[in-house]
Amino acid sequence: MSEPPLILASSSQRRRDLLTCLGVDFECCPADIDESVDRGEAPRNYVRRMALEKAAVIAAEQNGKQYTVLAADTIVVVEGDILGKPADYRDGIAILSRLSGRWHTVITALCLHTQNGTPLRTVTTEVQFVTLDERVCAAYLATNEPWDKAGAYAIQGLGGAFVKEIQGSYSNVVGLPLAETWQLLLEHGISTTLSHQPQ
Repeated sequence: MSEPPLILASSSQRRRDLLTCLGVDFECCPADIDESVDRGEAPRNYVRRMALEKAAVIAAEQNGKQYTVLAADTIVVVEGDILGKPADYRDGIAILSRLSGRWHTVITALCLHTQNGTPLRTVTTEVQFVTLDERVCAAYLATNEPWDKAGAYAIQGLGGAFVKEIQGSYSNVVGLPLAETWQLLLEHGISTTLSHQPQ
């Protein structure tokens, strides 16, 4: 009996690329949900709720078909504040200025919606930025890179030049923690390149 098809509940090219690295067969189906933060909601609770809601929305669209839905949500946090995608130039400058010369936390919630339940993992990485002046921030915002990124930077691109130190999973900062994703898929019978060992 073949395993259920895997659906990635995301339109993120970074998540697609990382999942492809694992050699997984999947299709993409972005989840359209309200991503507002509830009043008083802690960042960790928020990111976990987002991942679960994304998975639930896509699972509900399958009309009883056999499926497995992988969903993830990633946030950047400074002093308890969630820094989202920059809305405009001024917002981008404000976000990068808050990250300048300090540590911040990147949290990804990862869940796998199956016929038998929805296991959830949360992965945290600490990232330290070098000090950025407004000229550098403006030059970065003049590129296309930061505008669809939480925290207004892409560690896998030009924004990686801002990173002085990292503690934890690099792929988590990109948007999909590979070690935890692989283990989650393995535990639920989803084949990856690493599932097949040479004889």
